[in-house]
Parts: sequence; C-alpha cells; structure tokens
Amino acid sequence: MRKDGSGTAPASGGGPGAGDLEQDSSSAAYIPGADDGGGRAGRLWATRRLPAALVAVVLLAAAALLLYDVVAVRLDRPGMAWRRELADELASRPIDDVWVRVGAVAAVVLGLWLLAGALTPGLRGLLPMRREYADVRAALERSAAALVLRDRAMEVSGVQAARVKVGRRRVRARAQAHFRELDEVRAELDSALGEGIRELGVARRHRLSVRVRRPKR
Repeated sequence: MRKDGSGTAPASGGGPGAGDLEQDSSSAAYIPGADDGGGRAGRLWATRRLPAALVAVVLLAAAALLLYDVVAVRLDRPGMAWRRELADELASRPIDDVWVRVGAVAAVVLGLWLLAGALTPGLRGLLPMRREYADVRAALERSAAALVLRDRAMEVSGVQAARVKVGRRRVRARAQAHFRELDEVRAELDSALGEGIRELGVARRHRLSVRVRRPKR
C-alpha cells in the first residue's frame, strides 16, 4: 500500500465478488451527542502584521506631509502644489463625476477591508483544541487533521481509497471499497472516524458525513 500527496491513498488488488454486487454507494451522517467531549475554546486571532504595518506607514506619511505643509504656510511660504490642486479639484468636480465615484468606492472597500481585519479572528486553517489549562492554548491545522483521519479510514478493511476534508464544523469522508458490503464498510468508517475526531482533541464538535462507493469500472 502506498499513499500519494493528493489526499487519496490507492491500494493495489481487488476483492472477490466486487463486480457481482449491485449496490454502488452507501452514505450516512453522524451528529455528535452531548457526551462526545469538546471544551469551549475561542478561535485564535491572527496578528495581521502586514496590514497593520501598511496602515501605519500610510498614516505616518500622510501626517508628515500635512505637518510639513502647515509649517510651510505658517512660515509664509507657499503650500505644496499638489494640495492646492487637490483642493481645487474637490471643490470644482461634481458629485456624480466618474473619478469621484471611483475614489469613494475605493475608500469604502478599503474601510471594509480594514474593519474585517480588525473584527474577525482569521486563521481559518486552524482548529482550536480543548483547553485543559487556562494559560495554554493550542490549535491543529485542518490539513493535518484531514491527514490523520484519512489514515484512520485506510485502516478499515475493504477501503481501497479515501479522501477526507475537514471544515470548521463538518468532516466529509469519501471512500472507495473494492470488496465487502458497502454498508458494513461505511459502518466501520463511521465508528473509526468518529473515534478519530474525538481523539483529535479539538474544541468544536464536528459533524461527520461518510460516503462509500465502488470504484469506477
């Protein structure tokens, strides 16, 4: 048996009677119960150093230019030409001008982007883990969790290939079985992956969706 890097682990060989079974798929959904574990833990917040640095640099440059212009005017020197031209343009252009609209839309989009960065935690690729100690926080990458669960799925007898996708609230498993009844394989996958989700130690209780199919002939 070998595993490739695409998330699918093929295995050679086929089982007897694979072409004699009429059933070609079996699926089920698992909803965790109240006793499935999972502690309350908020998502980790991204530091977002690059957006913060860009905003700081822009604001610093704008403040420096305005301060220089104010000092120049106070010293009876002419203000910067670009500021006078900008003031004249803003005073003379109508509200429905194309460039005025473009500038307003750009300002709104930039403001919404900054608000989203300030009010959302980010780090969507990390799953917070249960907190057993108040001063210790940990997270698990979703790709790593998917790899662990895929390996658990490949340990089930009859599974020829498996693909697992871990979201923030749901785990989706798709497998191919080359022998055994599909309902039996799916039931064992339900049990193995349900136990695997609990052993991951993530804070959120994930729903599990399992689907088993026959390989394409």
